[in-house]
Amino acid sequence: MLREGNPIIRHTFTADPTVLVHDGAAYLYTGHDEPPKGQEVYNMQRWLCFSSTDLLEWHEHPSPLQAKDFKWADGDAFASKVIEHNNRFYWFVSVSNGTGFGKAIGVAVADNPAGPFTDAIGAPLVTHAMLPKTENEKANLDPTVLVDDDGRAYLIWGNGQCYFAELRSDLLQLNGPVSTIDLPHFAEGAHIHKRGKYYYLAYGYGYPEKVAYAMSESIFGPWEWKGILNEIAGNCATNRPAILDFKGRSYFFYHNGALPNGGSHRRSVCIDFLHYEEDGTMRRVVMSTEGILPPVSSKT
Repeated sequence: MLREGNPIIRHTFTADPTVLVHDGAAYLYTGHDEPPKGQEVYNMQRWLCFSSTDLLEWHEHPSPLQAKDFKWADGDAFASKVIEHNNRFYWFVSVSNGTGFGKAIGVAVADNPAGPFTDAIGAPLVTHAMLPKTENEKANLDPTVLVDDDGRAYLIWGNGQCYFAELRSDLLQLNGPVSTIDLPHFAEGAHIHKRGKYYYLAYGYGYPEKVAYAMSESIFGPWEWKGILNEIAGNCATNRPAILDFKGRSYFFYHNGALPNGGSHRRSVCIDFLHYEEDGTMRRVVMSTEGILPPVSSKT
């Protein structure tokens, strides 16, 4: 399928992007909105996978993971993060916890970026009981993971409050207690990445959600808030960023509600250029219907 500007996937609804590069190809993993006709509710039961060698032509793979693949879960395929580590692929997801209160974070693994993925633990990685005291049943939303240059790995997530924990070397257990990161108007949708000496933590800001970000020279903080990175996306109250360096350029993935019949519960992934200033800060993203390349008139 050839992209015609933003949104980049037009035949189905996609949301909450996470991206990685493997063997010269970009892999895009998304949620999939499937609300009943005429209803404005979140209904997400599986994740989707697409790949591209140029960010223009996207190939759709069979769905590599569903919420029901976690036998301990009770449905709901929320925002996620996929990383490659030691030649394996780890998919950190948020699902409804069928064995306890609220949401939980699980991990699936695969030997191929397109899957299929299987539950790596057979139980949650993070449950509500592991958190500092909170009554928010949605606290365990939207995990993001960074494996640092020294091999140590970190998990960041949350809803209303941003949480932080170190992972053990196998990425399948926490390596210590859960702590918090204080960020202005943190809503959800965290994304962590590192470039040079700086760590960047982007997240959904306020509601309806813009995307803001903070920077630090240490994964442990302190974090300095840098401002708004992405304004409210069209026709959609939520946002979840993903940032990718690919073939010498930087890109910003997000979602909006721009497709026909789209909206906050029928979302679509978009991509625009991302630029860094000389001091390491990120320039505010200019959202465009054309995206990163001029529209094309042909389809395959």
